[in-house]
Amino acid sequence: MNREQREDGRRSRWSAHREQRRAVLVEAAVEALLRYGADADMARVAAVAGVSKPVLYRYFADKAELWLAVGEHLARLVVDQITPVVAQVRAERDLVSATIDAYLTAIETNPDLYRFLVHQSGVPGMPHLIATAARTVATELARAVGDRLRALGLDAGPAEPWAYGMVGMVQSVGDWWILHDRPISRAALTEYLTTLLWHGLDGVRASADLPLPLQGDAR
Repeated sequence: MNREQREDGRRSRWSAHREQRRAVLVEAAVEALLRYGADADMARVAAVAGVSKPVLYRYFADKAELWLAVGEHLARLVVDQITPVVAQVRAERDLVSATIDAYLTAIETNPDLYRFLVHQSGVPGMPHLIATAARTVATELARAVGDRLRALGLDAGPAEPWAYGMVGMVQSVGDWWILHDRPISRAALTEYLTTLLWHGLDGVRASADLPLPLQGDAR
């Protein structure tokens, strides 16, 4: 092994170690947020992690960067929980119901963390992070819906706007649900949203999913 290869190996090991260390500190930040809420700061995160503040600052330039890393962690949990559900379900109404329930389950599992990151952290990059996660889910859902439509011999063109519309609605209603401390059960909310969305999808499918032309588009 030559010198360049040895240096590349050391850099690779250091990079892997740094990522592992960051992951441990993010988990400590999650614990601090759950324990102290909006009062969590770098000192409390460092205490939970069992490190000094200077060590924490080696990995995160400031609190905003740390909270953004926590947001990325939560977004990955949500996406990782929803994507397999979308990929495995085969019946169209079940696809809608399972996707909604997977999302509501993910945010219900971490309600305090969700409320802080989305509504209290004030981190500039958080809205972009949430939008990116939503696009990821919508893309997977569009692919699944498109496959179902093609299997039925129908036009798959509406799959993407349907998927984005579904994700947007469920995200908005889920936000209301968490902020109001889950006034109805997850099962009931899943059924309400599924019924609303499925009747729309099924109605379009019944009409061969061909939208009527707008008045000004008549030829």
